[in-house]
Parts: sequence; C-alpha cells; structure tokens
Amino acid sequence: MASRGAIPILRQYGRRTLTQSLADPASIPGAPAPTDRRTARLNRLRAGDALFRRMTRAAALGVLLLLGGVIVSLLVGSTPAFLAFGPGFVTAEVWNPVTDQFGALAPIHGTLVTSAIAMLIAVPIGIMIAFFLTELCPMALRRPIGMAIELLAGVPSIIYGIWGLFVFAPFLQKYVQPLIIATFENVPLLSDLFAGPPYGIGVLTAGLILAIMVLPFVTAISRDVFDSVPPVMKEAAYGLGCTRWEVFRSVILPYTRVGVIGGVMLGLGRALGETMAVTFVIGNAHRISASVLAPGTTISASIANEFTEAVGDIYTSSLIALGLILFAITFAVLSAARLMLARLDRGKS
Repeated sequence: MASRGAIPILRQYGRRTLTQSLADPASIPGAPAPTDRRTARLNRLRAGDALFRRMTRAAALGVLLLLGGVIVSLLVGSTPAFLAFGPGFVTAEVWNPVTDQFGALAPIHGTLVTSAIAMLIAVPIGIMIAFFLTELCPMALRRPIGMAIELLAGVPSIIYGIWGLFVFAPFLQKYVQPLIIATFENVPLLSDLFAGPPYGIGVLTAGLILAIMVLPFVTAISRDVFDSVPPVMKEAAYGLGCTRWEVFRSVILPYTRVGVIGGVMLGLGRALGETMAVTFVIGNAHRISASVLAPGTTISASIANEFTEAVGDIYTSSLIALGLILFAITFAVLSAARLMLARLDRGKS
C-alpha cells in the first residue's frame, strides 16, 4: 500500500513520471540539487589510484636503478684488473699479492664445487623431509619439526661457521675423513677425490656446512608446494593400488615440479653467495686440488678475507673483479632457472 506522501505525487505526475523520478532523484520538482560529495569522492579515489600507480612504478624503477648502479660499480672497479690480465684473469690459478699476479680460477672452482656438494646433499634430503612432513608425519609432530627446520634458516651464518670450525671440523678430522680415505684408498678416481691427509677443514667441510644452511629453504618451499596438491589426485592414485613411493614419484613431484625447482634455485643462490660460514671452514688456500678434503677458497671468502688488506689498485680491482664474476655466475644460474621454469610451465599447460 502506497504511503500518504506518495499519493499526491501519483495524482500530479502519474506513474511514469514517478518511475523516472525514482531513477533520477534530481528530476523530482522541488528536489535539492545534487551535492558534490560523490564527485569529490570519485576525484579523491582517482587521485589516490594515480598516486599509488606512481609509487609502485617508482619502486620498480628504483630496483632497476639500484641493480644498474651495482653493475656499473663492479664494471668500473674491475676494469683495471681485466685491462692488466685480460681474459687470462678468469683462467689463471695464481694469486700472489706480492708480485701483483692474480687469477680467479681457484675461487671460481671452490665456489662451484662447494655449491654442488651442498645441493647434492640438501636437495634429496630436503625433499624427503618435506614429503615426510606432508604425508607420513603424525599430526602432533608436524608443527614442532616444521618449526625446528624453519629455525635453522634463522641461525646467523657466522654461528654456523664457528660451530663448523670448533665442533664439526674436528669431528670430521678425527672420525670421518680417515675412514673415507681408508675406504677409497685403492678405488680408481675416488682415491684422488678423497685423498688425504685429513685436515678437517677443506672444500668438503664447507660443502657440508652449506648443505645444512640450504636445507631449510629447500624443505620449507617443498613442503608448501606439496601441501598444494589436491587430495583427490593422491586418493585416486592410492585407490588404484599405488604405493607411497609411486604416488610421490608419479603424482606429487610432477604436479609440484615448478615450485620444487624454484626452491632448489633459491637454495643454490644462497650457497653461491655464502661468505662467513665458508670462510671459517674452507681453509682459504688459493689453489685447486683434485681432493675435496684439501683446503680451498671461494669468491666470497676471498673477498671477505683480503679486501681490508688490499694495497694497490690492481689488488683491489682484482677483488672487485671476483665480485663481478660471482654476480655473473649467480645471474646465469637464476636466468637458467627462469628459462627452465618457463619451459615447464608451457609443457604443463
């Protein structure tokens, strides 16, 4: 039933006029003119949106400018070394500050070998831990174990270095390395790879420390992507009679391979650039040895050890050139990972 106030309007203007008036209140005779509140609000929203767009664009450009500044600084600082030694700087092993003869091959070799050892150990163990946490672990233990793994990622690298130097390296020197040397003493190739004496510190020790540091990243990311697998896919595989290993190999890993590779590359980036922990346990020797038990060095360890003692333009420039090489290695690894992930995405789609 229409209200009493609406009856005069119906009588005076008719139903059609009333319908138009309800659609456009400003057309009602005697109605007040529309206020500017809506227009002002829309203007404020447009201004805020434009400001937000400019801020995000400035942030993105700032990152690019910062990256460009780092690259330019490395190029300018390393120019004297490359002009003095040419391409031979990358392929020479000698590192003698007394005679101003520098080569980057030994640090490059140590960086790649220690990172490879770390990834060979951390990736399978991290993936297996992630599968255990998502599929096999009792619910009461999932949170404590997960928190313990995440806490490993928060331990400062210098703590790992101190622990590796005073606890882990003596343990390896006394118990593990002599056993390895005796076991592979008469095995071709492996006898050179694990040749003594047992120093305790060395490339293998640095690789093991890096594996412990990289493990939380691989495990945490793998666990998160394993949790994203739809339960119906796993239940269907179990319903067909698949074992847990078959479900993991044929269902979980193919579905989450992009995320797992991303976690592996994140860990590899951490391993390539790690400084303090490696500096404590690698031995800091600028030489290349066939044995992983021998002391060595990495790019980051060489820069950390010698930059404050660098005297002369060539010495300082050589250390900056090592930084440029490390930047190039990291950029190449991450670019290869991006290309691999893009290819996997296209194949998955």
